[in-house]
Amino acid sequence: MSSKEVKTALKSAREAIKNKEFKEALKHCKAVLKLEKNNYNAWVFIGLAASELEQPDQSQMAYKKAVELEPEQLLAWQGLSNLYEKTDQWDFQVELPNVYQKLVELYARYRITYEKPLQDLAKVWLQLLQLKEEEAVDKKELLQLWQQMTKLLSDCLNEEEKDNEIQQHLITAFEKTMVLMDPIPGEEHKIVSTDYVKCLSKLPQEEVKMKEACESMLSLYPNHSYPLEVLCSHYLKTVIGSQICNFSSFSRLLDLAPSSGLGHLGLGTKALQEGRYKDAIKDLAQGWFLHQQRMDSVLNVNAPEYFIKRHINHEYLNLHTIFIQDADKDPVLVTLKGRAYLNKGQVDHALKVLNDSFNVSFYFLKAASQSPDCGEYYFLLGKLYWDMGEETRKDRSKAHTHLLKAAKLDPNLGCAFRYLGHYYREVANDRGRARGCYKKAFELDNDDAESGAASVDLCMEQDDMDTALAILQSVIEKATPGSAKWAWMRRGLYHLKVGEHQQATADLQAALRADPEDWVCWECLGEAYLNRRSFTAALKAFGKAHQLQPSSIYSVYQAAAIKQTLGKFKEAVAEYLQITAQQDYVPALKGLGECQLSLAKSLMEDCRDGGAIDLIQQAVQNLFRAVELRPDLSCLWKLLGDACTAVSNVSPNRAQVLMPAPLAGLDPNTKSHTLTQAQTLKVGERCYARALKLMSEVPSLWYDLGLNYFRQASLPCPTEGDQNSPSLLLEKAQQCLKKAIMMDSGNHSNWNALGVISMSEGLENFALAQHCFIKSIDVEPNNVVAWTNLGTLYLKKDNIELAHNAFKIAQSLEPLYVNCWIGQALIAEKVGSYDTMDLFRHTTELSTHMEGVKGYAYWVCSTVLDKSNRDSELYRYNIVQMNAISAAQVALSKYTERIQSDPVAFIMLGYLNEHLQLKRQALRAYQRCLAVELLQSKSSTEELAFALGNYGRALCTSGQLDEAVSVYNSTPLQELSDLTGLALAYCRAGLIAESINAYERALAVASTEKDKAYILTALALLQHRQGHVDSAKTLLFKCSMLKEPISESLLCLCALGLVHSDATLASAALTELLKQGSASGDVVEQRCLLTCALLALQGNYRAVQREASRAVHSNPGNPSLWALLSRVVPQYYPRKANHEPWKALLYSGVNQLANGRHSGEDKHRNALRTMQRAVLLCPGINILKVCVLMHVWLMVFITLCVFECILIPLCISVRNVEEIERPLAQSLEGWVLQQAVTGLMLGGQLEQAEALCSQVLSVSPEHPAVLLSLRQVQCHRLLASSGGTVLPDSVLEQLNNAVIMNPTNLGAWHWLAEVYRSQGLLVQAVMAYRQSLQLASQLGMHSSQVASLLRLALLALGPCMAGVPGKDWTDLILEATTEVLKLDSSPMALLFQALLQYVTKMAARETRRLLERLVYVPSQEFPVTVVHVASWYLLRHLHTKNDQELMNVSTHTAFLGLFTKNEIISNQTFWVLHYNYGVY
Repeated sequence: MSSKEVKTALKSAREAIKNKEFKEALKHCKAVLKLEKNNYNAWVFIGLAASELEQPDQSQMAYKKAVELEPEQLLAWQGLSNLYEKTDQWDFQVELPNVYQKLVELYARYRITYEKPLQDLAKVWLQLLQLKEEEAVDKKELLQLWQQMTKLLSDCLNEEEKDNEIQQHLITAFEKTMVLMDPIPGEEHKIVSTDYVKCLSKLPQEEVKMKEACESMLSLYPNHSYPLEVLCSHYLKTVIGSQICNFSSFSRLLDLAPSSGLGHLGLGTKALQEGRYKDAIKDLAQGWFLHQQRMDSVLNVNAPEYFIKRHINHEYLNLHTIFIQDADKDPVLVTLKGRAYLNKGQVDHALKVLNDSFNVSFYFLKAASQSPDCGEYYFLLGKLYWDMGEETRKDRSKAHTHLLKAAKLDPNLGCAFRYLGHYYREVANDRGRARGCYKKAFELDNDDAESGAASVDLCMEQDDMDTALAILQSVIEKATPGSAKWAWMRRGLYHLKVGEHQQATADLQAALRADPEDWVCWECLGEAYLNRRSFTAALKAFGKAHQLQPSSIYSVYQAAAIKQTLGKFKEAVAEYLQITAQQDYVPALKGLGECQLSLAKSLMEDCRDGGAIDLIQQAVQNLFRAVELRPDLSCLWKLLGDACTAVSNVSPNRAQVLMPAPLAGLDPNTKSHTLTQAQTLKVGERCYARALKLMSEVPSLWYDLGLNYFRQASLPCPTEGDQNSPSLLLEKAQQCLKKAIMMDSGNHSNWNALGVISMSEGLENFALAQHCFIKSIDVEPNNVVAWTNLGTLYLKKDNIELAHNAFKIAQSLEPLYVNCWIGQALIAEKVGSYDTMDLFRHTTELSTHMEGVKGYAYWVCSTVLDKSNRDSELYRYNIVQMNAISAAQVALSKYTERIQSDPVAFIMLGYLNEHLQLKRQALRAYQRCLAVELLQSKSSTEELAFALGNYGRALCTSGQLDEAVSVYNSTPLQELSDLTGLALAYCRAGLIAESINAYERALAVASTEKDKAYILTALALLQHRQGHVDSAKTLLFKCSMLKEPISESLLCLCALGLVHSDATLASAALTELLKQGSASGDVVEQRCLLTCALLALQGNYRAVQREASRAVHSNPGNPSLWALLSRVVPQYYPRKANHEPWKALLYSGVNQLANGRHSGEDKHRNALRTMQRAVLLCPGINILKVCVLMHVWLMVFITLCVFECILIPLCISVRNVEEIERPLAQSLEGWVLQQAVTGLMLGGQLEQAEALCSQVLSVSPEHPAVLLSLRQVQCHRLLASSGGTVLPDSVLEQLNNAVIMNPTNLGAWHWLAEVYRSQGLLVQAVMAYRQSLQLASQLGMHSSQVASLLRLALLALGPCMAGVPGKDWTDLILEATTEVLKLDSSPMALLFQALLQYVTKMAARETRRLLERLVYVPSQEFPVTVVHVASWYLLRHLHTKNDQELMNVSTHTAFLGLFTKNEIISNQTFWVLHYNYGVY
């Protein structure tokens, strides 16, 4: 086999190994060995194939044979190491370290020859060291191996090896070496540490480890300066262009080596940063000269270039950086000095410095001769020419030539390319070259924000967005947080432009982190927020921008526009006015007009037409200012038309708009003119026409013009003339809507408006209207307006079923749309449903709609007028519980302000005002009814008579009797109500004869027995007043003989018998009266009084007390009966109380004393007089003497505040009281003490109060009430002395024990609860109140139960009013008030419930209903305080709703409530009966 055949066989073996055909490879290798037994490659291939065939012994033999043949070749050794590594044989593992050792030697010798020598070398080294560590070799041997590895890899690192893996292996080797070295510290360890620090200083990515190694070395070798030199060198090289923060290293270096140039350079840099230029000159000069020889090795730059690059782009460079004394003799330094002035922008100074010696070119050329390859000096000259002005910029031989020369000499000088970019962009107008120069400058210096920003701007300008984004992305990826503002901002603007608002927001936020004071960036961020619909965030961003730049109008405008979008029109108006006060900014004027128009519409929805007209007038003025500036904008004319058309919704009397003369079509030189409603609508028509002239193909403008024509046609009194006739206007409106539909048939509003116009009076094309409504629904199925209008059309055609279905669908689409509910209410009214009133009431709760308001008011008045159902459940729910009268009155007040030509509405309003005791308002409503022109000209005689009758009744009620008589006489006097009203007016005026005559006429007209009975009773009373007793009896007897006798006539007959001592007559009348069954209220009291009077007249005094007691027992909640019982008992009870007559006087006196009726208040009827009478009756009763002494003590205390001489004898007297009377005496004693202590505490005399309690306690130590008073005073003193701080637990425990000792003292539990509340212990306070409630229930004290429940509710109301979260307090209020209302009708409980509703849902309708129930419902039992508090919160509720009209009504009502206490008197004769009976 020839040499060629050997090569072929080896090649075949290699291919077989590559294809993993190892047996085939062995055959080829054996064939080779037959010819060449010492073929190195054949033996290596055999070793590899045998290894793969799992024949380790044969493989080892082959590799060893190859090693013997050529021991300096790597292949066999590598194969042998791989074999030993993967074969787990003991003899192999023993040989492996020797193989590694050989490989290390070979790698070190031939590492340049192989492709990856260092990686393999490091790997083998680590494997060798790992084996040595596992074999637990000697520490010195292991240390020697690690040192060899560090030396070898360090040499490699010096040859600029960039492999990061090798660097990490080297660091690991150094760390292992330093750990194994001994001793530490030591000289050898110091050398290795120095090499380690030197190694780390060459690795920029290992900055942290380098600093740690330096600090560790300094801690071991504090006098060694090398680590400090490395740190200082690092700071000077890596922190160029930014602030050096760690100057301690420079100071420590100077302490160790005072002649260190690095230390002085660092301190000079610090002085330069701090503005101490003289110190900077000194330190930098000294550092430069000391370190001049070492500058290359440490800083790697020469001295002049160091200072040039140190300050080349930083505005804080000062001319004092040129610190050499002989600077004027050195061209380089003179150039640097001129450069310093250039960087400061002081071109004149730079020229002066450079011209003082020779000339500009001389210094730069001289400097260039010393550094011929330094393009910096040519750049300085070019920059000088650029900064000198426009002329030198355009001269190509100056700025451009020198900048180009600098760029050619130094292609890495980025600033030269930046200024070339400036030249090409601003002078040569060559965008392409400018872009290339900026790109080159930015590539050279990634920190050059100016070049980067200019490059990106030019890319975007040339629509090369990909390149721009690539530049921005590269900058952003490398940027640290708080840097690269220009890149973040431009990428954010790009995302904003393409609609990626979320990414734009994130980028702009990153830009702001770099510069939070950039107001432009804040505006851009606001735009990003605004485009992604984050209005609140956008508002804050624009607010911040305006704060940083107050002169920016754009920020204020955008803030106002956002508030307008959010519906905050008042705030937006204020912002717009702030802009328009500075200048006539058209967008601001437009937005201002829109906001004012929106506010006007919201006021019109609440029928506040006066304020709406004012706002419309302001909107017209502002929009006209905008039109004068930009008459070419169609949107401004459209808004003007909208503003003028909006006046159609208000009352014609209110629609008086002040219009600019040019807009009104008058002489422009004249002032503004006030136009009527029709004239204003005509101006709106012209504005729409002007808008259509500018943009005739806009369908919405045709739609608006058609609605304007429709509004003009709907005016009650259109302007005379054919062109303004309603039919012609409707035709025009119809044509406009048809035009809009032709342009945009897919707009459902156009179809709906055409349908409304077609079914209006004057056209009444119902077929077309139905078609339009159905078409509108086809275009938009969820069209609630079209469904409602279709239902109205069907209702107008009396198709109830179809109308109901249409309204039903509309309700399902939008339950809050009021018009569909009105339609259902009208259907219910038409079919006679009981739900009619509920439906109308619901419409008033949804919103104020004229039809719904009138319907609800009609049903309320009808229900109230029907007196037959006053006791029904339906009446109580619809009228009483739903507060219907006040709700209808408020709604009808708005109705009459809008529609002032409806006399029926004024009559209903007057009637409702009468029920609410608003006499003046009722009178004014009736007056306005009579003043309506329609009523005077077109109304029938019956309607006029009805109105006059109501007006007369209102006059009589308000006390204007002469006017009432006159008005009644102006009526036909054919109705019973008119005749009885006239009779009542005569009676009040004192004209008895005329009153009798009027009643007789009324008697002739009366049709029912009941009416006749009332009239006869009134006539009887009048006859009695004139002294005609027999006539009065006759009339009353005649009244009682009717089929339907009334109780009032029997009352009068009984009273007549009693007055004239006719017991028989009184008894008979009373018997008939009692046969009429149970009664309530005042009738029960009257019957009881008459019965007692009859019994007294008959001499049956014992029965008087029994009758009064029986009445009280049957009606315990009637205070009048209790008062009656207290009056009759003292007068008729003594005969029955023969055994202990003094007790009645005793209890009466104690009650008088408790009520404050002492001799200081009333000299005749007081507690002392009563007690004296009791003592005269029974002088031996000690308890009476105690009471007298108690009263005397009380008077002395009140007048002189002297208690020692009186109270102690009182206590001694109590001790002498008999055992059976002692509880009462002790109670009296405790009460007196409590009065005294309370008086002293209120007067601030806490020490005297405590002394008093202690003195009484010494006399009565077993008295628990005295101990309680003492604890109360001590608690008061403790709180006063500590400023209301928290009481200790021990004190609270003592107070609790004192209260427990008085278990039946409810006031004590209440006081303890208040103490807990003041300490913030609300749970304990609740428990105390519940204890008092339990005690009151056990004692059967009804009033105390109510008091405890109300206090508990008041306690819970505090956290609710403060906004404490949770439902516990809310539930507690509801629980307590509900229990109170079960016990009694408490106004305070109703107030608490209303306040709870106010806190939870302030703006809800239920809140207003609950508060109005306390304010408007007439009841003498409601305390004035409750009414006033409810009025206050009702005003706050209305203020929240911004309902100024209702606020005025509520305020007026509250004012009248202070003075008006009489109920409204109806026109029934019962008032006469009550008046005369009250005399008796």
